[in-house]
Amino acid sequence: MSFRLALSDEERLVQETARRFAEDRLLPRLRAHEQARGVAPELGREFAALGLVGAEAGAFVRALVLEELAAVDPGAAVALDGTGPAIGFPDAAAAGCRAVVVDDVDDRFRLHDGRLDGEAPWVPADRIDVAVVLKDERAHVVREGFRLTAVKPCGLEAAGASRLVLAGTPVAAVVEVRHGRAHLRTWVAALLVGAARGAHHYAMRYATERTAFGRPIAHHQALAFLIADLAIAVDAARLAVWRAAAALDRGETAEWEAATALAEAAEQALFVGPSAVQILGGHGFMKDHPVEKWMRDIRTLASLGGGREAAEVAAAGLAVEHEAGLR
Repeated sequence: MSFRLALSDEERLVQETARRFAEDRLLPRLRAHEQARGVAPELGREFAALGLVGAEAGAFVRALVLEELAAVDPGAAVALDGTGPAIGFPDAAAAGCRAVVVDDVDDRFRLHDGRLDGEAPWVPADRIDVAVVLKDERAHVVREGFRLTAVKPCGLEAAGASRLVLAGTPVAAVVEVRHGRAHLRTWVAALLVGAARGAHHYAMRYATERTAFGRPIAHHQALAFLIADLAIAVDAARLAVWRAAAALDRGETAEWEAATALAEAAEQALFVGPSAVQILGGHGFMKDHPVEKWMRDIRTLASLGGGREAAEVAAAGLAVEHEAGLR
């Protein structure tokens, strides 16, 4: 039996469509969406009409699309796929809704008599329809009675930024958390891969065009090695995400795959982002170049889905019974 890692014609078409949309429609408005704390409504409608991440889209297709969008603007990717974080929670995910999922790893929320109290200091949204709080291996779905207060974002500006407050908020539904958390971690990991890829590609192009001592700086050995390391890091993280997404599409719980995908994607992206800024030198910190944005977006993304540390803790708990290799 042959083994291959290649996209089907249909998957490649989805990937290319998402890439064209990101480069043609999002890239020219990169800073405008940051300032507006949101994507232009007409672009949201245009993206929805493409049907790339509709309810019928599997986890693998969604990962392909998210990477392409995040390679241009991770914040816009979060805004455009508003249902994405909650896709693993059927009682929370509805077509066209904007959802946030808070993995309560810091025990900020309290449940009593079917109501939730507590707050999340930051969620990537200025408006939501549904909030999902993951607590005690249960997902608590909230549809009303929440309050959002705008805060200044550090990254993902195009998605918005708010403090989420629940005060005696009624829980509309309670569902099992395991499968949904795997979807959430894979969703975040795909965004991290895209942001890392965008930073790497921009820094690589810069290094091939900028000259020093009579040749492009990319031809100097130390920088050439770093650029290669960044490319390897992005590829390694992408493969982990694809494995997790494929496991979800097979109907598996994908706990190990999703936890390791988020841990790997966060680790590699947190290496790629600052390194891309370093390649540009002082220019890397200026808004004339988007690498500073990707670095901030990566740091912000790495805190979603419970964050890198929670993913690594989950992977550590599963490692004892995990059989290494492909199955």
